[in-house]
Amino acid sequence: MIQSSSSSFSYGFTYDVFLNFRGTDTRYGFTGNLYKALCDGGVRTFIDNRELHEGDEITPSLIKAIEDSRILILVFSIDYASSSFCLDELVHIIHHFKEKGCLILPVFYDVEPSHVRHQTGSYGDAIARHEKRFQNNKGMYNYNMERLHKWTMALNQAANLSGRNFNPRSATK
Repeated sequence: MIQSSSSSFSYGFTYDVFLNFRGTDTRYGFTGNLYKALCDGGVRTFIDNRELHEGDEITPSLIKAIEDSRILILVFSIDYASSSFCLDELVHIIHHFKEKGCLILPVFYDVEPSHVRHQTGSYGDAIARHEKRFQNNKGMYNYNMERLHKWTMALNQAANLSGRNFNPRSATK
């Protein structure tokens, strides 16, 4: 009996692929097209279609989807680091990667991997804004500074993985 590559590949997983991305940057372009192509190819892909707000905690259903996915695709875009939700999700993805050995594929969409790795450019600006916001919340200062530290470590670790660069301006030439 011949099984489809998708079902044999992802034995024991609910999803073949989990997409982590900043919705306002790439949902209706790159990530939306990637999602459609994966689904059209028979790849069971998780994408979060709910509107999430800054400061939201990662939900149990997303944690489960991450843990039930064989491959995690991270789409780092210009404003990715401005979303505390994306960063919290990334921390959990990196933790899952270390614990379970899932496959992570970073995509650097119109950003340099070094900006993600070292939090420079738009990534440095976003981290500085988060830090300033956290400093203004004295009651949660220690918790938030630990959270910020986890974010910077996760960005560094993810950007150190082998990935793909995609520049939308050069893709149309």
